[in-house]
Amino acid sequence: MNNAQTIDLPSFNDLHIVVVGDVMIDRYIHGKVRRISPEAPVPVVEMEHTKDNLGGAANVAVNISALGARVTLVSVIGSDDDGEALRKMTKNYPQMDERLLSVQNRKTTVKTRIMSSSQHLLRIDKEDTDDIANEDAKIILNVIQNTGNNSKIDAIIMQDYNKGLLTKELIQAIMAYSTENSIPTFVDPKEKNFFAYTGCTLFKPNQKEVRQAVGESTKDYHKIDQELRQKLGHSITLITLGSGGVYINNGVHEILQATEPRIIADVCGAGDSVISAVCLSYLKGMSIRELAMIANAAGGQVCEQPGVASVDLFKLKKELNQ
Repeated sequence: MNNAQTIDLPSFNDLHIVVVGDVMIDRYIHGKVRRISPEAPVPVVEMEHTKDNLGGAANVAVNISALGARVTLVSVIGSDDDGEALRKMTKNYPQMDERLLSVQNRKTTVKTRIMSSSQHLLRIDKEDTDDIANEDAKIILNVIQNTGNNSKIDAIIMQDYNKGLLTKELIQAIMAYSTENSIPTFVDPKEKNFFAYTGCTLFKPNQKEVRQAVGESTKDYHKIDQELRQKLGHSITLITLGSGGVYINNGVHEILQATEPRIIADVCGAGDSVISAVCLSYLKGMSIRELAMIANAAGGQVCEQPGVASVDLFKLKKELNQ
């Protein structure tokens, strides 16, 4: 008996998502290595070209746009050349509306990767990770509130990379606003404010993050879910397990969904694609079984491509229909 399930993805064109989180530029410097430096035992990379991609929460916004929904990106950037470059890059996505606050004396986060023949040789990070000032946090909250006053918000995604935007106070203020206005909230947390998202709709840590939060030795995902629920009171737990697939629990049913075999090129950005696809699919009333399958397909598809990539809606539909 064949128990395979196919999924017909609905249109997401009528949805509007606000993405709040740390934005960055993912910069790739590509070249060839033909010799070792005479100055030190390191490879000499003969640079061929450089490519910049939107990263962090901006990559989540790119994925939302790629899936057909409208997205408002809310974040802070530095008052520097990289900040302006990031702002200009958002203009390449007609479905994306940026609300980026330029902050004086703050660096725009840039992750520079040195690549040779798809091999990752080195990464250089330029960033500030201090919490943003209370005055800037109030501006961010006002931007979200004004967005809601001018256009219906179907969901808010909070994408944290511990770069200082999502302070505990700002998280609590966004959660209060969302609760007051019945807006579903989807969270991709990091360790600093892991348990600050009380009452969120969906909580999506990865395997490493959740084990750090509840105990490194814990391997029982049902037990992990119960502990998360006691502290967060959220609706759905979604834990990404890398090659192990995903674990999902809605408080009634739980599923451990394995992945399909794939040739992995790069895992960068997979979590961004997962939370984007799952958010939109949840809003369309899809079951947790379907959410698990969509999460695996969206994350796995991105892992097959080198560098930070966004999900391809046509390919995702095709895979889910097979």
